[in-house]
Amino acid sequence: MRIAITGASGLIGRRLLKILAADGHSLQVLSRHAGTNLPPGVRLSVWDSGRGAPPAESLQDVDAVVHLAGEPVAQRWTTHVRQTIRESRITGTRNLVQTLARLPHKPQVLVCASAVGYYGSRGDEILNESSAPGGDYLAQLCVDWEKEAQGAEAAGIRVVRVRTGLVLDARGGALPRMLPPFRLGLGGKLGNGQHWMSWIHLEDLGALFQFALANPVSGPLNGVAPNPVINAEFTRALASAVHRPAIFPMPAFALRALFGEMSEVLLASQRALPQAAEAAGFRFRYPELAPALAAVLKP
Repeated sequence: MRIAITGASGLIGRRLLKILAADGHSLQVLSRHAGTNLPPGVRLSVWDSGRGAPPAESLQDVDAVVHLAGEPVAQRWTTHVRQTIRESRITGTRNLVQTLARLPHKPQVLVCASAVGYYGSRGDEILNESSAPGGDYLAQLCVDWEKEAQGAEAAGIRVVRVRTGLVLDARGGALPRMLPPFRLGLGGKLGNGQHWMSWIHLEDLGALFQFALANPVSGPLNGVAPNPVINAEFTRALASAVHRPAIFPMPAFALRALFGEMSEVLLASQRALPQAAEAAGFRFRYPELAPALAAVLKP
């Protein structure tokens, strides 16, 4: 297949490049940075997703598109940052879909990233792909983001929206920022530790995107392992994985002081299950947290 990928310099994008190249696919990357380091044979086109349409020639004759581009959410949400996050996803996805719809040879499938933040904070409620969205900033962002991606369906393109949870990898994402205090024995639960965390090993997430490209699935897929845990359990598992205690909790007020409104993401409770992916036949290599952490942290 000829596959175009946006946001390929991020954690998920780098993993996808590796596994899709190993499968023999022809890869085209759209990136804001002309100097993006890419594997041999991968073509690069420069595109800032929030500033206009992608170059049409970069998408000509592609069979599939994976859309990952977007401003990182994990930062303090000033008014400017909130606007940048939103524009990079909403405007960027709209720009991409409008270009795809005009192509004489349209791709068969668009796989667009989203997030379990779609559901808002829902306590102990079990969430599957048919659950209603939440009403907070991040939930509304995901709703609008997915709506823009769904616009490609009118052009006859199959659309899959992958709602990712906490991605476990030692080289990127949230885990490397968690590890230093835990390795010093200074880690602990966040708030009261009772909020649910939906997580996934990077290898499984990469395989899920690959599955979405190759199989006739459409609509939302929860990109999470089938066994979410509460934060207190995650804390114990991570401390055990690095052979340290975890006795220094981070109170909710301290998180709000450090991260402002973005702290609500860290304290949100999302007990999401990958019902649609498993029903379609996808199987996880790391369905349980402890083996997933052991694999991520092995020397």
